[in-house]
Amino acid sequence: MSAFVITVDGPAASGKGTIATALGRLYGLPVLDSGLLYRAVGVGVQRRGADLDDAQAAAAVAASLKAEALDDPDFRTRAAGEAASRAAVHPQVRQALLAFQRAFAEQPGGAVLDGRDMGTVICPQAPAKLFVTATPEVRAQRRWRQLSAQGEAVSQDEVLADILRRDERDSGRAAAPLRPADDAVLLDTSEMTIEQATDAARRIVEAARAG
Repeated sequence: MSAFVITVDGPAASGKGTIATALGRLYGLPVLDSGLLYRAVGVGVQRRGADLDDAQAAAAVAASLKAEALDDPDFRTRAAGEAASRAAVHPQVRQALLAFQRAFAEQPGGAVLDGRDMGTVICPQAPAKLFVTATPEVRAQRRWRQLSAQGEAVSQDEVLADILRRDERDSGRAAAPLRPADDAVLLDTSEMTIEQATDAARRIVEAARAG
């Protein structure tokens, strides 16, 4: 296929990562999980002994980030998700990661970008934009299962509280708040299986390609 960029935005545990991965496989496109970038920044700030509320410290970590460092399993933990949400509020951090993400999107052939501001800030001209969501309760259950499988001892109520807190922080921040792009197609996966959600996403992308 010719150069084609697909953005998949949405809140935590909505299914956007699974959908982005499936679309990348289907269309033979590289996939960027931008959440990992912010998780890497958050964990990096903590490893340096700095404060997550220190915008300059967080921006310094973001500016030094390398793609090959994103495979660290520490970035997949509950704590890393919380750290990412705190680091992402800083405009300096988002600016430092902007070029990284846009360069990824501009690869020959295109790319799939998974995040919270891919369709609104990073690639506003992308021809195919999805905004994936689900109820907080469904998302909490999904994330709880994931964390339990990783061996993290946490209750579903605690995970729901985390998700509600992150939703408020991500939607309320001044820099690139979480919101659907005006031309994004909303996909609610609350009542869908993985197969149903990925097929619905494929149909959305096919409609964008045809249009």
